[in-house]
Order: sequence, then structure tokens, then C-alpha cells
Amino acid sequence: MTVRPRSSGPGGGRLRIALLFVTAILSLTSAAAAQRQPWHEAERRGAAVNREADIQDVISNSRHNAITRAVAEVSPAVVGINVVQLQRFYQRTPFDDDPFFRQFFRDHPVEKRVKGLGSGFIISREGYVLTNQHVVADATEIIVTRTGGKQYIARKVGEDYVSDVAILKIEGNDFPYVQFGDSDDVVIGEWAIALGDPFGLFDIGSKATVTVGVISATDRDFGRQDDDRIMEDMIQTDAAINAGNSGGPLVNCYGEVIGINTWILSGNGTNIGLGFALPINRVKRILDDLINYGAVERRWYTGLRYEAMSLMTARHLGLRSVHGVIVSEVEAASPAARGGFEIGDVIMGINGREVESFEDVKQIIDGLDLKRGDNLVFRVFRGRRYLNLTIKLEYRAGGVKGEGR
Repeated sequence: MTVRPRSSGPGGGRLRIALLFVTAILSLTSAAAAQRQPWHEAERRGAAVNREADIQDVISNSRHNAITRAVAEVSPAVVGINVVQLQRFYQRTPFDDDPFFRQFFRDHPVEKRVKGLGSGFIISREGYVLTNQHVVADATEIIVTRTGGKQYIARKVGEDYVSDVAILKIEGNDFPYVQFGDSDDVVIGEWAIALGDPFGLFDIGSKATVTVGVISATDRDFGRQDDDRIMEDMIQTDAAINAGNSGGPLVNCYGEVIGINTWILSGNGTNIGLGFALPINRVKRILDDLINYGAVERRWYTGLRYEAMSLMTARHLGLRSVHGVIVSEVEAASPAARGGFEIGDVIMGINGREVESFEDVKQIIDGLDLKRGDNLVFRVFRGRRYLNLTIKLEYRAGGVKGEGR
């Protein structure tokens, strides 16, 4: 018996053809995928490189901010100041404590040359330099060092002991100089940048030291000090200020000078975050006098005389207390007369500060940094009503400081 293979028929052939077609398609797809794989890897590597570049750009941009731009703008105008000062000392004798022998053994002054240092900043292309007066007081030699190390012999143009401001001049032209800001516009909490020469570090790197903090407070009035300097409207900052920083600029984020770093409160003489700067607006008002005349004219008069208020006078005027002082004389053609004062006026306040007694008037005026041309605003009681009268201080030849208060 012969066995014949069973025919698959037309349907079986079509199935085999379909399977072969699918297999071919899959092979082609795998080959194409294999060929595209390197391109995908390259794309991924490129994307990673781009992300890294973006991160670097972000970091680079964050390093250059308002503070760094302000420092770059102001630094070329900041200088270090080295001085030789002539200081006077008094030698004690064994008889100083004896009231009888002391009259025969007087103290003899001994002069000694000492070195000092401080900071400053150039305020004009002609080479005028602003600093603290105590930095250059009694100086016989002043050396100014600019960024880069170039040194100049400076001469003192003007100084004002009361406000602790001095102007120097170095020879040359086209110096980089700072821009003044508005210290009345300072905002508590905004960034503050102090530049200067702490501990003489300018001599090492020939560039200013920069410290950053905030404006801690404004209008700090310390009044007249024991050494007769007047510290009013001071700007307080926690930007580090140390020995040698005196005279350097306090700068805002616009690169504008808003103050002169002047002194610190500290138990050991180093920074504890309590630094104070002279407001630049206070400096502006005396700058022309220092440059043109070398000093500030503080001999002024008002033409006003006053007396303590008595209880009887107060009742006669309709006042319930003896607060204030009563005007007893108004000099003819004087600033007080031009200001509208009359005999019998009761002064109740000066420049926004209350006057309660005779001593208050002197205390208030002594605590103000006044000069010729300044205005004093008085709150006055007259005829059962209050007035505000203004006196513009004037100079009188042969007068003394503050005459006619």
C-alpha cells in the first residue's frame, strides 16, 4: 500500500508567505533600530552638555550682582592714607600730686612723630580726596596710595574738626572718582558696602578691602562729644569697620557714596557690628567751604536774647506751665528781626526739639552742627497761638562762635 503526502492546499501556501513577510519586516525594523541607536546616544549626550552649560551660566550670572557691580565701580577711587603726625605729650613729675611743689614744676610738653593710617576716596577728576579729619590731624606728611600701588604726596586743602571731615589734594588729572548719593534716602535694611584700608592691608595688595552688611539704623544723634566733635544723623551699619577704615566710603547698591565710615562702638577696639558713618548730605553742605576757604565759618549770630520763664510771666501770657524761654531782646536789623521775632515771644521748640528750660536752648544748639547760612526753625507762642519762625544764621565780623543765642 502506497502512502502519499497530504496536500496542504492553497491556504497553506498563503500562510507560509505571510510568515516569511512578517519575519522580513521584523528584521528590517531591528536593523533600522540598530542603526539609529548611536544617534539617540549622541542626542542624549548633547542634551546633557546643554544642561551643564545652562547651569554654569546661571552660576556665573549669580556671581555678578548689584553688590559686585557697585564694588567694581567705586574701588578704583578708594585710597589708603599713611601719615606722619606730630603729637604732643606731657611728662609727669613726682610733684604733680603735691599742690605746693606743683607750681614750681610745671608740665613740659614733649613732641613726638608718630605714624598713622586711614582711608579716603577721590571725589573729582582733579584729585580731591575726602577723608576724616582725625586721620590727618596734625600731619606733617601725607601719602596717598591708589589702587595698583601708585603713591602721591598729598596736601591738606581744608579740614573741619567739629564734623570730622578733611579734604586732600593729589597732583594729576583724570582720576577715577565716586558719585555721591542721597543719605536722606537711605532705607533701613538695604545693603551697605564699606571699603577702605583696615590695618594697612592696602599696602599688601594695593587695593581696598570690601565688607558687606546692611543699614542697621539712621539718624543716630550722639550730639556733641567730650572732644567737641558733633556726631548727628549718623548712619549705623553692621558692615565690618575696623582700625584703618576711618575715612573710607559707605556705598549703596547703586555704587553711590552715602556716608564716610567714621567710628565704631566696641569694648576692645575691633568690629562687633556697630559701625557709624557720617551721612554724605552733611558733608555736601560744607564741601565748598573746605575747598574754597579751607575751613567752615562757624561764627554766627541771631540777634536774639532770651530769659528763663517765671510762673508769674507764664500766667500773664496764658500758659499753664513754665515750659519754654521768653524773648527779652531782638536786635534791630538782625537775623531774628528779619525772622519776625518780637519781645515777649515764648520759644517752645527748636528744630523739632522741645524747649522746657533755659538750659535746653544751649543744649539743643550745642548739639547741632551749625554754620553761617543754616536755618533754625523755632516754635513760638504769641498772643495765645503758636507760630513757626525761621532764623537764617548770619556772619558778623569780630563775633564769636554761636554769638547771640
